[in-house]
Amino acid sequence: MNQMSIKFEAQSLSRVIDGHRIVDSVSFRVHEREVLAILGPSGAGKSTLLRLLNRLDEPNEGTVYLDGRDYRELPPRELRHRVGYVPQTPALRDGTVFDNVTIGPRLREEPVSEDRVEELLARMDLAEYGRRDVAELSGGETQRVAIARTLITDPEILLLDEPTSSLDTTSESRVETLLTKSIHESGLTAILVTHDTTQARRLADRVAQLEAGQLISIGSVSEVIS
Repeated sequence: MNQMSIKFEAQSLSRVIDGHRIVDSVSFRVHEREVLAILGPSGAGKSTLLRLLNRLDEPNEGTVYLDGRDYRELPPRELRHRVGYVPQTPALRDGTVFDNVTIGPRLREEPVSEDRVEELLARMDLAEYGRRDVAELSGGETQRVAIARTLITDPEILLLDEPTSSLDTTSESRVETLLTKSIHESGLTAILVTHDTTQARRLADRVAQLEAGQLISIGSVSEVIS
């Protein structure tokens, strides 16, 4: 594990819907530049927990600290700029790859550097894809566009919700390789939701095990995955 400062801390996070505790008092810390995998079966609350981490869903109890600061003190736009989120099934808009990668900055009326977009696309193995219509993309290409769309805001933390679950083995390996390279080159902290223990072994520094909304263990990959 990378022995750096605490970058991100969830403290007693809970999400309650119709009296059911989808996430139940979950606490953990993530070090700077660390990759934490959250493992668990379907229905364990993994995706809900991930959405709580940048307030896409609002916790009923608890909070999150980003660099020691309560994230409720941050404007939502700043929070989601700093804590990027890649959903399990990316919803791309009609148009080109360039349109989709730059949608965030354009909605915020921020300048968009074409060189920056090209650099990101090249990093995602999508060089010369900027003018391509997203309707022509494969599943793996769509996922890589979604990752580039998140990375263009230069987040400090990357939240990944089963980013390869719908991909074939070849596309999965390609996305994993490109993700790992981007995380390390950009010095990102990352939290990865997955149900795949072998993926957690490949990508994570530490693993947290979630069951029925509760964190039952957290530690090194070898400690948690026996």
